[in-house]
Amino acid sequence: MEYFWPEEVENIYDVKGAIVGAKLRTDGTPVQYGGIGTMSKSKNNGVDPQSLIDSMGADTASLFVMFASPPEQTLEWSDSGVEGANRYLRRLWAFCYAQQAAVRGAHAVRPDWSAADDASKALRREVHTLLKQADYDYQRIQYNTVVSTCMKMLNALESADLPDTATAHCALAETLSILLRVLYPVVPHITWQLWRDLGYDQAHGDLLDAPWPAVDVTALIADEIELVLQVNGKLRGSIKVPHGAPKQAIEQAAAQHDAVGRFLEGRAPKRVIVVPGKLVNVVG
Repeated sequence: MEYFWPEEVENIYDVKGAIVGAKLRTDGTPVQYGGIGTMSKSKNNGVDPQSLIDSMGADTASLFVMFASPPEQTLEWSDSGVEGANRYLRRLWAFCYAQQAAVRGAHAVRPDWSAADDASKALRREVHTLLKQADYDYQRIQYNTVVSTCMKMLNALESADLPDTATAHCALAETLSILLRVLYPVVPHITWQLWRDLGYDQAHGDLLDAPWPAVDVTALIADEIELVLQVNGKLRGSIKVPHGAPKQAIEQAAAQHDAVGRFLEGRAPKRVIVVPGKLVNVVG
């Protein structure tokens, strides 16, 4: 059996866009399409990583391979996946340089996180929650979900509406340093360069020797928590109460909720059941 390189054939598609056959570009000879298979030099279906490295860099190749599949499973090559990995690294690069001045200015500041603004607290809570997940995934050798977590970290950083204050700049610097350290084993070149350009090497040492980020458990605690609100066992909304609010305060807040008055038709609740951290059920 003779195999041909992908660039030597022209695919034939059905009305749904699925490949149903192929023909040689040179003379139109029909070629049997074998579908997705294992890469092999003898089958002329290998992908030379050097061409990808030359065009998009070694970090793009590494990020794609890590993200595309768990280590124990077969990887399905995807040009769009490679382009997506490259776009992510470009986003990371652009974001870091856009925030360079704020990050560099934050290294000498020691923030009081208890007095931080809500946006800074929310960013720290989200990134430290993701760090906890990344730690767990690294231990499981689930690199594809590590990369997914890093993508979520960048999304959180880009969408954070931080004020122009010293404390907010510290929150930005801290959370961005977490992203760079978690991503470093996957894409060492770009993260090492960004670490230096953002001044982290002066504050924490070279990225190779920098300590692994630790989850700040205090950052995971929200000032308010949202509880599911039920009336006679049926979902009727939600209520927000201060973190650590006593049971009596939660019962009172639930009893005064508009939905409770509406569905109990003005009757006083007979009982209020509180499941800590989850829900409150008003029985009438």
